[in-house]
Amino acid sequence: MLLTITARFRPATDLGYLLHKHPDRVQSFAQAHGTAHVFYPEAGPEACTAALLLEVDPDRLRRARPHAGAASFALASYVNDRPYAASSLMSVAIGDVFRTALKGRCDARPDLAAAALPLTLSLPAVPCRGGADEARALFEPLGWRVEAEPVPLDEGLPGWGDAHYIGLTLTGERRLSEALSHLYVLLPVMDGAKHYWVADDEVDKLLRNAGGWLAGHPERPRITSRYLARRRHLARQASARLDALGALEDLPEHEPPERPPEEEAREREPTLADRRAGAVLSALKAEGARTVLDLGCGAGALVRRLLDDAAFTRVAGADPSADAVAAAHRRLRTDRMSERESARLELFCASAVHRDPRLRGYDAAVLMEVVEHLDPWRLPALEHVVFGDAAPRTVVVTTPNAEYNVHYPGLAQGRMRHPDHRFEWTRAAFAAWAERVAAEHGYRVRLLPVGPEDTATGPPTQMGVFTR
Repeated sequence: MLLTITARFRPATDLGYLLHKHPDRVQSFAQAHGTAHVFYPEAGPEACTAALLLEVDPDRLRRARPHAGAASFALASYVNDRPYAASSLMSVAIGDVFRTALKGRCDARPDLAAAALPLTLSLPAVPCRGGADEARALFEPLGWRVEAEPVPLDEGLPGWGDAHYIGLTLTGERRLSEALSHLYVLLPVMDGAKHYWVADDEVDKLLRNAGGWLAGHPERPRITSRYLARRRHLARQASARLDALGALEDLPEHEPPERPPEEEAREREPTLADRRAGAVLSALKAEGARTVLDLGCGAGALVRRLLDDAAFTRVAGADPSADAVAAAHRRLRTDRMSERESARLELFCASAVHRDPRLRGYDAAVLMEVVEHLDPWRLPALEHVVFGDAAPRTVVVTTPNAEYNVHYPGLAQGRMRHPDHRFEWTRAAFAAWAERVAAEHGYRVRLLPVGPEDTATGPPTQMGVFTR
């Protein structure tokens, strides 16, 4: 069972950031019914293709639904199209593997996540009893150009006619989150069946993933009924809530009371600290990191965000200050943690400039706003400890961009942002340091902006993502 997503913009490899899956890696994700694999058969500056391959284990599928197929024939649980045709199994895999992309979140590239992109979605085998006409009726109102080719029952015996499967290709300019939501909802609709029990919470799932486009869809009754497994009481609930959404959209606009511009700006814009942490998390996910060490963790702000994300199975925070580690314990309320959450966390005193066996064995290490607090003559020690001795697969470094300081009115010329900063690099100085460290220790580095980017001075924060 295969889905490919092809993007054509520059650089097309930024599709990896939107999907939070790195183009240079093959990643696998356990599913209740098998294993999902993500890989990139094509990754270039002009075009990039991500593939989601779903391997279905018939034994796992039978255990998940022990009575499925019992009314048809004895081997129905094993002899079926579920491993090959993109149905509700693929829909569930999309919701799990591309969860963050489906929500439209990409802290590293929010502008890209909000943009309509030239995309092509392809599925070689989709069960669709209504054939090509039904596929067009479902997807064309959403702005897709639809190619739906019927799959013959047997190519060697054309007289047998076509099976109820189609090869489906969708082409258009859509936000990636919208494209994924269309597949997530409409794949089980075309199949007309779901592999799991449909409960009341399915209405919430439907509105969460399709509320923005389903209310005005000409095939809304059919989509709602089939997605909810033809359970009439659930379809009525969904219809009423969709009508309410439409009514809200039709209400006349009223001018809100005027508020101070600075108050509106505070509500509208996330803080630089939020953007920075979000960019770090996006980079870690894009690299497939599951175990993460936060070096210079301070009071545990980033550690908290890592723990809140189930994608990270093991999280450690290290800081040379015992007071900072104690503050992290208080902030994270480790004394009240469940055993399960506590088992994922480790906090300890350690320095990024001293070799320590506890720093080894992690997929990724983060130095978020740390290097500028070191005297320049101590940087070689940090480089040796982090990149040479600990040597995780990924290292993420963020640091202020000195050129951006002119935008801070209260900061005198030549002053640094924090009294403890020993230096602040320009973009050229950071790039030179990052490229040298990467070359000396067998890494590659990608430099990314964090925060609003000025055409002359660049972003307030600069980030280097080192990979090997």
